[in-house]
Order: sequence, then C-alpha cells, then structure tokens
Amino acid sequence: MTTIAEIFELETIRFIEPSFADLTDTRFNALLAGHDAREGRLLLDEAEEPLALAFQGTDGWVAGSFLCRNPSVPLIDLFESVNGEIFQENRAIFAAAVREYYSNALTAEVPPSIEDLNPARRGILGTLIENIWGSGTGETCVDCCCGSGVGSLVLRDLNYSPLSYDNDAALLSRGLFAKRLLPAETMCINAMIASQYVEPSPKGIGIMMGDINTFTQDMWEAIVRELFAATKETLITVGTEPEARLVASWGEDMGRIVDVTRNPKDPIYDLWVCEAHIA
Repeated sequence: MTTIAEIFELETIRFIEPSFADLTDTRFNALLAGHDAREGRLLLDEAEEPLALAFQGTDGWVAGSFLCRNPSVPLIDLFESVNGEIFQENRAIFAAAVREYYSNALTAEVPPSIEDLNPARRGILGTLIENIWGSGTGETCVDCCCGSGVGSLVLRDLNYSPLSYDNDAALLSRGLFAKRLLPAETMCINAMIASQYVEPSPKGIGIMMGDINTFTQDMWEAIVRELFAATKETLITVGTEPEARLVASWGEDMGRIVDVTRNPKDPIYDLWVCEAHIA
C-alpha cells in the first residue's frame, strides 16, 4: 500500500485536516494558505486535476487534500510564489492512501469497542449476499453504516472491494483492530451526507439498518437515500417488515425497483431483505 509520504516522496507529512470528515471543509484552505511556506508540492491526478497541495514550513511538511473540495486561489498563489514542484498520482491510489492515513490515526486515538460479532453471522450473511449477487470480480461495493465490519469481511470473502463508512469511531476501531475493516477502505463520516465523500459505485450494502421509528425515521431516510444515490444495485437488511416497506418506498421514490423478501435463516439481524436496482 502506497502511503501519503511516499506519494509526495517525503519521509514524513501530515494533513492539516484533523479527520477524514473534515476533508469537505473549505476553512482548511485558508489555514493552509496561512503557512509560512519555504517549499511546495502540488499533486495532480491522471486527468491533471488537483489532488493535494503540500508546503514545508517551520513545523515540517503539511498537506491539504482536495478529494472532497477544490483548492482556493490563495493556495495556488502560495504554491506559485515558492516555485513549487508538480507530482502526479492516480486518484484511486491517492484516495486509498488518504483513507489509510486517517484510519491509522483513528486506531491510534480511539479505543475499540467491545467485540460485537457473532461468529456464525459471517457465513449466514455470506450466503445471503452470494445467493442474490453471486461472487464479485473485484468491483467496488459500498458498505454503508459498516459498524465493526462484518459486511466488509463478507464482501471481501466474495471477491468484492469494500468501501466502508460509519460515524461510530469506536466500532470502526474495533473492526480495524480485528482486520474485518482495512485502513485503505474505511472512512469515519456521517452517512447522511455520504455523497460528499463517496463516488458512485456498482453495488452497495446496508446491513442491519434500524431501529427505524418515529424518532429516527428522518435520519434513516437520509442515510438510505444517500446509499441509493451512490449505487446501481443495493442490498439493505432490516429487522421488521414495516422497516423494509419504508426502505422500499424510499427506493421506489428514487426510481429503484425494490424487491422485499423475508430471510428466515437470520431471524435476529437480517430478517427482511430489500434488493434494489435502477429501473
């Protein structure tokens, strides 16, 4: 796995944004532009779009990422004022390195939650996904609200490439510690605004979503709609039929064809299954 330091051909470098979720925040453009820069390095992707800017100052090399926002004019002016160097990297490689950087920071800072995985669930969930989609060929599959990572583990078993996200840092830390989640595939973000961080993917799962009730319905609707918007084929599991019918209605409202079925093999976690695809 290529690291951020290796991409910039440096020994050490840090991001100015303290968390992955902060990558959308344009305020960090101004903070980076305020650095007392001696040298600069601009990273472009394969289409020559900016991926990141790094500057060396009194506190070493500091970078800002443009995976989820655009650079500001003052930042470009600062880069030009120090006659900076230009580097190039594949966007997917850079994105994986950024996720790894922040995942490693998370595990260093956040103690893992207690183990929450029933060992039998790996096989039950694997059978469910394989029966619906079959084995993958390495394509990306979003794992929305991944928790401690059983869904991502199963996706990897079936030869899909997970892209996992949740906003519970302790659960993510547990999944990373147990290696059900991998650093380069994992993001700690708010699933209600996932489209700000996640590019459209062929497939996506939302495993054991809920409890969807009067108080949480708006939150879950936002999460589910973001998942539908990011994926062509979507598999969502919930605990009750009313929850499944709600999920189906949100999908149908977005132009998805949604099949709702009962899954008696797992009466606790994934009792009701919503399988959706674009109409």
